[in-house]
Amino acid sequence: MKINKSYKGWLAVSAVVALFSTASVQAETQTSAPQGGNTPQTIKNDKLSPGDEKALKDMAQANINEIAAAKIALNTTQSAEVKTFAQKMVEDHGSTLKKVQAVAKQKEVALPTAPDAKHKAMADKLEKQSGGNFDKMYMENAGVMDHKKVLATLKSDAMKIKDPDVKALADAHTPVVEQHLTSAQHMSM
Repeated sequence: MKINKSYKGWLAVSAVVALFSTASVQAETQTSAPQGGNTPQTIKNDKLSPGDEKALKDMAQANINEIAAAKIALNTTQSAEVKTFAQKMVEDHGSTLKKVQAVAKQKEVALPTAPDAKHKAMADKLEKQSGGNFDKMYMENAGVMDHKKVLATLKSDAMKIKDPDVKALADAHTPVVEQHLTSAQHMSM
């Protein structure tokens, strides 16, 4: 009988321990799962505001436009100075475009992939030029005017951007565009 009482006591203790263990696991499960029995989902908080999305698209478009014009210059110009400038545009804007694309991918933003209509029209005009006329048109448009416009847009957008990743891109790109503009303005054409 004593063994039977010990056995019953042990069973009772085991049952109580099991009961508390089950209740604890059940409580943990209920607090980690949303109500309604649905499985937990990761909610992505990387959605950009419309203004931040526009700023990201503007940066991508500006880089695409500069790269396209610079590639035309590399194939057309006979000027070593213009060729050096165009190569710098391909390198700097290509590097920045990759960074913009990485942030856009993370934020699930679709970016433009080709020059805009205005720059396609300019490319058509550039391709019909040669020699000094080409160099002058390229440097005035892609060198000076585009960089002035991009710089103004970057500065305006940067004051309104809320997303830290997009803001970092704009802040990092601004001095590069300023340097490009200064270089273009100082080149003799």
